[in-house]
Amino acid sequence: MSEDAPNHARTATSGDVARAPQRAPGPSSVASSAASAGPSAGASAAAEAAPSADVSALDVFASAMASVLDKCVWSQTMTHETLVPYLIEETYELVDAIEAGTTDEVIEELGDVLWQVAFHSEIASRTAGEEFDIQDVAARVTQKMVRRHPHVFGDEVAETPEDVLRLWMAAKAAEKRNRNSVLDGIPPGMPALALADKVIGRAARVGVEVARADSETETAAATSERELGAVLLRIVASAREDGLDAERALRVAIRSLQDDIRAREHGTAAGQVGDA
Repeated sequence: MSEDAPNHARTATSGDVARAPQRAPGPSSVASSAASAGPSAGASAAAEAAPSADVSALDVFASAMASVLDKCVWSQTMTHETLVPYLIEETYELVDAIEAGTTDEVIEELGDVLWQVAFHSEIASRTAGEEFDIQDVAARVTQKMVRRHPHVFGDEVAETPEDVLRLWMAAKAAEKRNRNSVLDGIPPGMPALALADKVIGRAARVGVEVARADSETETAAATSERELGAVLLRIVASAREDGLDAERALRVAIRSLQDDIRAREHGTAAGQVGDA
């Protein structure tokens, strides 16, 4: 979890925006009383706000987010734009937990990403011209999930992963009829290796092929960043054709290097202590 901002920096609002829609009184009032009554009361309120037959954990969570924006002056200064760095950081922390963490760490980091979703949704619910909340977000993504899985919610049949992908792409194409290029919809801010992989995949749809790397020593011939970039692109193309994730592979290699560095530092420190 990010340590560079208050933990509740996962929700925003503007001071002069419209009020949010009324929340369910139970969990909302409990969260509000916890915020005003101090730590011990907060612990009691947390127990009182536990999910019940009528109120789910997600309901309690959404109401708590509303209370944060009602009472936290830091959160009230945040906007969609100023929250972006936290969203990026929390997403990378989730990736790291999935690839190298424990189950508890995965749960925590998933929660932090969900916190960001709730934060942005609560800001929007109070912002004139936006006025959507987390229920609207959930409804929209549920509709998309149903459309993208006609073999689950409709009459289509998909017996193989390839069949599922075909139906997925057909549904996506129907949703995105206004796109003029296969490149539309690719976020330009993606990390370079991941962006290369995505663009190479889209290029294949229109018959543009990227040559594979000829050898592992090909980079030795690169004498400029432009030439090196072309070599890296071919390496990504080779990885993609072999079913490998170049971005993840590089992260794994970096983690291995970090482990080596830490091991060396630990050994050096131990030696210095022994010499003292």
